Amino acid sequence: MNKTVLLPAPGRYVLAVSGGVDSVALLDMVARQAELSKTGQYQLIVAHFDHGIRADSAGDAVFVAELAKKYGLLFESQREELGVLASEELARTRRYKFLRAVAQQHTASLVTAHHADDSIETIAINLVRGTGWRGLAVLDSDIIRPLLDLSKQDILAYASTYQLAWREDSTNDSDAYLRNRIRHQMGELTTDSSQQLLSLRVQQITLKHQIDEEVYRVVGAGPSYSRYFFTHLGDATATECLRHATHARLTRPQLAQALLAIKTARPGATYQAGGGVQFLFTSRNFEVELIK
Repeated sequence: MNKTVLLPAPGRYVLAVSGGVDSVALLDMVARQAELSKTGQYQLIVAHFDHGIRADSAGDAVFVAELAKKYGLLFESQREELGVLASEELARTRRYKFLRAVAQQHTASLVTAHHADDSIETIAINLVRGTGWRGLAVLDSDIIRPLLDLSKQDILAYASTYQLAWREDSTNDSDAYLRNRIRHQMGELTTDSSQQLLSLRVQQITLKHQIDEEVYRVVGAGPSYSRYFFTHLGDATATECLRHATHARLTRPQLAQALLAIKTARPGATYQAGGGVQFLFTSRNFEVELIK
């Protein structure tokens, strides 16, 4: 592997380790960097979430616990019985709730092993689902993802070089999950097409940040906003502004319904938009309440 990996600077980090090759390679890279630093300024916590979807998932937890012990790191884990019918979205939501709780508990930053292929898969999934333009600006958050410039093949080459062992997720071959179906088709993408998608992602992330900054400048921090202002915006612009006002809790269909309520609700009315968002209306303004 001849690509440069920008690993986290010294600090306190929660490493999300599933036991698969991606997260095992990430753990090894960061642990090696911490060892080489010789400063003692790295504090690493290995975190593993067992969703209870697969019959053999308990073995993954044991494997990751042994890895943490091997590297001399603190291990945090949680098991839930989501069951075989659990959706990808539910499993992801529960996993990140656990990981963020661990990061908060240790006042640490969260690090995951997402790589370039994951970016392309997520873009493809969003396109299949009918994404808006933000669906191209994927994997952009406060989570640290040092492997985004590496392909799956790069990671496998690293694991081979350092003779790492990992666990294979038995559901990876199942077409029951959309991500797997997308992944199985990715072999048809040329290298040029992959690079174009990755370049587009970077451009969209830059654009997203610029739009977010401009929307904040125009709309302000709330929680009270002018109905007149929102009513006289074009739908696309109004949607972006309302997305900001509702802290990005609403889906696009929910935002469309909320805009309709802004235009038509009577003074004194209350509108439950979903996502824990409530609107309170006066004749001139509306107030956004986050109720959970």
